[in-house]
Amino acid sequence: MLENYIPILLFILVGLLVGLGPVLMGFLVGPHKPDEEKDSPYECGFEAFENARMKFDIRYYLVAILFIIFDLEIAFLFPWAIVLQDLGWYGFSVMSIFLGILVVGFAYEWKKGALEWE
Repeated sequence: MLENYIPILLFILVGLLVGLGPVLMGFLVGPHKPDEEKDSPYECGFEAFENARMKFDIRYYLVAILFIIFDLEIAFLFPWAIVLQDLGWYGFSVMSIFLGILVVGFAYEWKKGALEWE
């Protein structure tokens, strides 16, 4: 009875090994030479201040919207392209409306200057 669970246990062990192995190998083998540039914040574009409630520049939000526009477009275009012949003209027209809505969002981003970064 217990031998029926051996494949499940083996699957869990291999999954843990594949998931944690590279992380542990990076900690053990990787170079440990932190410097000021590596430790600096790079995601938000500016140094951290004491006040966490400071206002962000609107361009960060516009770039996030731009990412969502292109991410949604790609996420829906691939499955649609695979079944396009089965959907016919109805599927083509619905996707054209969807892409039109995304183009309106892209035009808004362009008009607000999110594509021009200083």
